[in-house]
Amino acid sequence: MTQTRRAALAGMGALALAACGRRLPYAAPAAAAEGTLPVTPNPGWDAWVAGFRSRALADGIGAGTFDSAFRAAGFTPGVVERDRNQTESRRTFEEYLAITADDARVAEGRAKLAQHGATLAAIEQRYGVPAHVTCAIWGIESRYGTRLGAIPVISSTSTLAFDGRRGAFYESQCLAALRILQAGDTTPARMTGSWAGAMGHTQFIPTTYLAYAVDFTGDGRRDIWGPDPTDALASAAAYLGQMGWQRGRDWGLEVRADGVAEGTREAAEWVALGVRAAQGQMPSSGPATLLRPQGAAGPAFLLTQNFTVIGRYNNSQNYKLAVGYLSDRLRGFGPLVAGFGPDADGLTQADRVRLQQRLAALGYDTGGADGVIGARSEAAISAWQSAHGLPVTGRPSRDLLARL
Repeated sequence: MTQTRRAALAGMGALALAACGRRLPYAAPAAAAEGTLPVTPNPGWDAWVAGFRSRALADGIGAGTFDSAFRAAGFTPGVVERDRNQTESRRTFEEYLAITADDARVAEGRAKLAQHGATLAAIEQRYGVPAHVTCAIWGIESRYGTRLGAIPVISSTSTLAFDGRRGAFYESQCLAALRILQAGDTTPARMTGSWAGAMGHTQFIPTTYLAYAVDFTGDGRRDIWGPDPTDALASAAAYLGQMGWQRGRDWGLEVRADGVAEGTREAAEWVALGVRAAQGQMPSSGPATLLRPQGAAGPAFLLTQNFTVIGRYNNSQNYKLAVGYLSDRLRGFGPLVAGFGPDADGLTQADRVRLQQRLAALGYDTGGADGVIGARSEAAISAWQSAHGLPVTGRPSRDLLARL
């Protein structure tokens, strides 16, 4: 397998997604809170299903499996709409952390790490991936199993296969989903996921599930959907292990590197140049890469080969750094030592939070006070500006904060 685990979802390019300093298009983790989407009659989809049935049966899928899977499936136009609108707004690394690794998610993750500590330790022993890293992936992908996605995978993958933009890819996902059902790992009713077919606690697409999911509990099923997350967590660790995770090495760490240029050097060379750990310990050997994802004003990180391995799960700089950062918070590290400084509007994250809080206190819906100025915050700003006879820009500013 040469693609990332979810090369699928937003079409490879973007899932460089969660990235960081590259300012790649932002896309929420696959298990974003999305409910079921309505199905609508579509004769074209019906005809596609009839043709696909012949191809699937010729490829080893039993007629009973196919018919049972498609009995409750249907053309889902909302899936196509989401596929057509993947070029989301851009998020900085600071904003991405506020979305995926905020204090609430840290607290939830520490509780989950304690609750499932013995299981995660056994998974780490077998596959070499630290428990806090596996738990962090779980936290970002599905908020520790609370956002698994509710769209039937057969409906989503068949709709996208019929739609044709990436028809061959999604037909392969639909066929893989049928193989999962035929193997008895789950049922059509339980096989739900994101709009693009990512499934379970750790959001595997069907082909990746077939290749890498494991039955860690030994009950004869690779169950990544149920209330027990064991198989899903083990599958994520098994996948990273197969992708080359180096046992005994971390993903990287935040460092103090004033005046030191980015690049890749041996660990000892970075130490000789004056690079020091902000928290934790510097790697003792091996190549490491110095990265400043948000420029000189923000934090710096020294990254090992395992950072690249995380990218096989989702090759987005922001995503990889968020997994690393959240994993460190889960094992007891504090927040980043370096701040980010003011943004292009002259506001710090604390300023943006205050702005959202003040708008909310006046009755405007900002969608929360996380310091991320998204569409709802911009709409709230626009509404306030309009109500007060000001030019409607929808943009935050220090003047706006002072007026509120």
